[in-house]
Amino acid sequence: MTATVTNVLFICTGNSCRSIMAEAILTRLSGGRYCAYSAGSHPAGLVNPNTLELLAAKGHDIAGLSSKSWDNFASPDGVKMELIITVCDNAAGEICPVWPGHPANAHWPFPDPAVFRGTVEEIRTHYAEVYERIDTRIKKFLDATEDGGARG
Repeated sequence: MTATVTNVLFICTGNSCRSIMAEAILTRLSGGRYCAYSAGSHPAGLVNPNTLELLAAKGHDIAGLSSKSWDNFASPDGVKMELIITVCDNAAGEICPVWPGHPANAHWPFPDPAVFRGTVEEIRTHYAEVYERIDTRIKKFLDATEDGGARG
């Protein structure tokens, strides 16, 4: 029997921090059960360097990570998503595209590390705290879905 892979799209406004972290974390932790993507309603065009530094330090493969528009996933010939998760309140409140296939939706709000101000060390600490919150949430999600629990 072939294992089913579930496509998940993490959405944020800029697609430079939180959604990128979520994509990297789910990719690594899911054991191939999920194919993670990320996008933004108003993409920054590049991944925040602090995000890339943190993900690399945590052992994630950062080579394929990029900031992209949710329009890339909203077309009928795009990758069909089974689940779309907004990770910021701004994106959750925006009018989203009509997603092909009508995927399930969830909202997991996390603070935006890109707007945090402080010393270099304080900024790194803040990014790490946001990463840990996302990591914890994804682990709970995986535990729930592995045990046959409800999504999200």
